[in-house]
Amino acid sequence: MNAGTVDDLLTRELRDERIGLVDATGREYDYHWLCTTSWKAGNFLRHAGVREGVTVGVVGDGPLALLAFLGTTLLEGTTRFDPPTDLADDDEFRALVAPVDALEGYDLPRGAQRVGYGDKPDAPEVHHFDAGLWSENPSFPPLAIDPETAILTDGERTVSHGAVLEAARGVVEETGLEADDRVVVRAPLSDPRTVVAGVIAPLLARGVTVLSGDEDATEGDRGTHAVSSAAAESVPEPNRIDLDAVSL
Repeated sequence: MNAGTVDDLLTRELRDERIGLVDATGREYDYHWLCTTSWKAGNFLRHAGVREGVTVGVVGDGPLALLAFLGTTLLEGTTRFDPPTDLADDDEFRALVAPVDALEGYDLPRGAQRVGYGDKPDAPEVHHFDAGLWSENPSFPPLAIDPETAILTDGERTVSHGAVLEAARGVVEETGLEADDRVVVRAPLSDPRTVVAGVIAPLLARGVTVLSGDEDATEGDRGTHAVSSAAAESVPEPNRIDLDAVSL
């Protein structure tokens, strides 16, 4: 696919009934849902002040965490998966998206917003991500994102849309990833290389991202490929994508 920035992987013409995401329970979500709900996530997170130049922390590894990342991406923000709990001195940190019961464990800078998912939050100042996705506008204005715009950070390095797509193309070419191939995420999303190989590369190939969650990696294969670290040399899937082979 000829994409210049990651938002090009979520355009209206790419919405169809092809499966794009599978969660840890085996529930399937098609590309129509993935694109439309990513737009909703972006529209909702805009109300929390997400925009270019700010960082959004995302806690978790389920579909809602992934949607928070994609929504932030559409707003030209930078996602940091599983950030540290002490963020008070990070002036660029704008919002934390996390399970409701985990939100209070984080020290955020003044003005940063808390966005909870799962249970409905009791605190009125906490935005409810689930409800926002249900009620938000299912469309998104046209974008013109610069490929040099930051998309991911792990606190030490920050990578751009262009770098992420270049690395994802390398994964697709190296592995022969094709449409409908399933890539199981068996490494932490806090490593940008995991996001590249387990999320962006499947989107680029029109494949499927399979979220493993807390599932034991030895329980059986769930796809054609698995993204894992060098410490997990054995995976149940027939093909392993080693994080060390992802060039970022």
